[in-house]
Amino acid sequence: MSPTAVRMNQHPRLPQALWIRSFPLLLAAMALFWVACASAQVRGLPDFTELVEQVGPSVVNIRTMEKVSARTAEEGGVDEEMLEFFRRFGLPAPPNVPRQTPRSGRPQPEEQPRGVGSGFILSADGFIMTNAHVVDGADEVLVTLPDKREFKARIVGADKRTDVAVVKIEVSGLPVVKVGDVSRLKVGEWVMAIGSPFGLENTVTAGIVSAKQRDTGDYLPLIQTDVAINPGNSGGPLINLRGEVVGINSQIYSRSGGYMGIAFAIPIDEAIRVSEQLRTTGRVTRGRIGVQIDQVTKEVAEAIGLGRPQGALVRGVEVGAPAERAGVEAGDIITRIDGKAIEKSTDLPRMIGNLKPGTRSTLTVFRRGATRELAVTIGEFEPEKPVARREREREEKPRTAAASALGLTVTDLTDAQKRDLKLKGGVRVEAAVEAAARAGLREGDVILALANVEVGNLREFETQLAKLEKGRPVNVLFRRGEWAQYAVIRPPR
Repeated sequence: MSPTAVRMNQHPRLPQALWIRSFPLLLAAMALFWVACASAQVRGLPDFTELVEQVGPSVVNIRTMEKVSARTAEEGGVDEEMLEFFRRFGLPAPPNVPRQTPRSGRPQPEEQPRGVGSGFILSADGFIMTNAHVVDGADEVLVTLPDKREFKARIVGADKRTDVAVVKIEVSGLPVVKVGDVSRLKVGEWVMAIGSPFGLENTVTAGIVSAKQRDTGDYLPLIQTDVAINPGNSGGPLINLRGEVVGINSQIYSRSGGYMGIAFAIPIDEAIRVSEQLRTTGRVTRGRIGVQIDQVTKEVAEAIGLGRPQGALVRGVEVGAPAERAGVEAGDIITRIDGKAIEKSTDLPRMIGNLKPGTRSTLTVFRRGATRELAVTIGEFEPEKPVARREREREEKPRTAAASALGLTVTDLTDAQKRDLKLKGGVRVEAAVEAAARAGLREGDVILALANVEVGNLREFETQLAKLEKGRPVNVLFRRGEWAQYAVIRPPR
């Protein structure tokens, strides 16, 4: 073997003294390596501090007040010491509970806290976005800025169907939020919320986007997150890591009323479209065609030869509605509108709702094994009543014992209500609790028949109610909006 080959394969040994001198340097190099690794890991996690500094000044606290008729102490109320407890801890007073009044004093209408929520500033001149349910029914809206300035706000408009509202405070030079692009939002992306859970102002929570396009809203597919959202967070912004608002925190899934790891936000692009209409006209104009729809199941699709489950199955067509005039029939499956595919039934009301009333559109329907196109002129959805209570002060309606057992408070329909609803009679539900609420009835429903007997007014309702056997289930025919349906009320035995 050549000398060169021997030298290449030899393993020269460093002198012991050199090893000893090199050992501290080796330890230092290893320490630097681990520090660099740890720093890389830290850099991989989001730092929300800059986002809070950037967006925090644009997030506000919203408190609402309502006027109630004070009751005497004999009727039961909350004493001043209890109210002071809530005030000291910055908590809203129990809802719908009046204060005690002196025994000798006459009860007078008074304001009391109704609820608390959040919002964020859209424009420097004081337009603020929040949820419709935050300001619904409020007699007064108070907005507190992060710098502790407080202003009375005016409700510009609110849309219950999308749960979006805009309020206005008279001030200028406010810091505004940046609006993000929801189409760029990805599942798994970090997001942050700022709001006032349980009235605790300027609270920051964070999480990730769990899913998009969740069908939990009537007119909007919602963003699902695992950001901690609780009562009071409603109306606050959902923010991405670029400091942009991508949603309005609106709902939670909960069995207890508290946060359980699932929250929903309204996509900001849809909310901005609604807010622009509210700022312009005070209400949202939404299209309709007058059909009752249901989902297309796999079994139905296979049975009728549709192939795969898609579109919206028409269960009923409103008399005189745009759909009837266009030739839509019960049993049709609407698969497209203006060439855009309807993948699931919930797509139809959203797509129709986004069309301007008076627009001529084309419906593609599947009927008895064949596809056909129908021309339809979009109608206008019935405008919602104003959210603010301008004439709220009214006495609580008395309930009979029998009505109380069903959990109902009802009143006669006014002539105006009969004209608007195109009804000859019935009774309006003012409140539905306990058994009635469990059966699905709610305020605003109109009861047309009780135990298969038509009721035209309150007197007929009470007469029929008195004939019912106590504790027995009773069927109720009621109308909600344009549609009539049945419910079974099961009172406690």
